[in-house]
Amino acid sequence: MNINDYISFASANPVCYLATCEGDQPRVRTVLLFFADKTGFYFGTLSPKDMSKQLHLNPKVEVCFYNNPHNQAQAKQLRLTGTVEFVDDPKLIHRLHKERLYLDDISGRNLEPFSEIFKVSAGDVHFWSLSDVMNEENIEHLTF
Repeated sequence: MNINDYISFASANPVCYLATCEGDQPRVRTVLLFFADKTGFYFGTLSPKDMSKQLHLNPKVEVCFYNNPHNQAQAKQLRLTGTVEFVDDPKLIHRLHKERLYLDDISGRNLEPFSEIFKVSAGDVHFWSLSDVMNEENIEHLTF
């Protein structure tokens, strides 16, 4: 496997689960991948949210992408473990905001000033499927 295999899987299955820590309590929520490329896996959030506060205090995360097949025998997940970096790029933040304008409609206000982008650009990534249930020590991992 190479990083492009993981980028392709994440891009094809952008709804994922991201875990943070608040003190010693893990917190997990569903998030939407903004995009992924060779520079990292990018996500968006809003600065007032608990997730943003947790990431600023402890940038370690684990993300799980899942293909959600009809046939569970074909279930596959990608697990990504790393440390987030916040991206201060006004053009990228504007692009994120434009792609998620529905959030303005839901909240009743312009959320661009609160928008943040973070990425995981280094860490460990691997696939897991049901065939790995009793074979986890032999799963191929990629450090990127």
